[in-house]
Amino acid sequence: MDIDDKYFKNISSRERTIFEGAITMGALFHQFVGTPVNSESAETLEKSIKKAMELQPCIEEVEVKIDRKMLEEAKSKFNYVSLNGDMLDIRVVSKYAGKKAVLRMEYIEELKYPLMYVEDIDD
Repeated sequence: MDIDDKYFKNISSRERTIFEGAITMGALFHQFVGTPVNSESAETLEKSIKKAMELQPCIEEVEVKIDRKMLEEAKSKFNYVSLNGDMLDIRVVSKYAGKKAVLRMEYIEELKYPLMYVEDIDD
């Protein structure tokens, strides 16, 4: 079965590239937010998130950074916190049919919100 012809013929390659990156970004956010983390486990969690999300279709690269300063400031007496979106700086690169999109999620201070957006797209 030709998946592209059956399920994605109604969108352009550019739109498909953005779609795949956005699906990955949403999955990443909703799968990992709430994970117990501290300064000692942050690097391992970053690598795990990266490796898991790079398995998604059309994903070429994932960069994950967890804000260590926020971890320390939020740490409880049990020496960990639950990961939240404010702590994440994510970059996802998706490619499909010669198109490349860079999607980002980062905490925007002015918005007081971890915003997901299309940072760049190559046509």
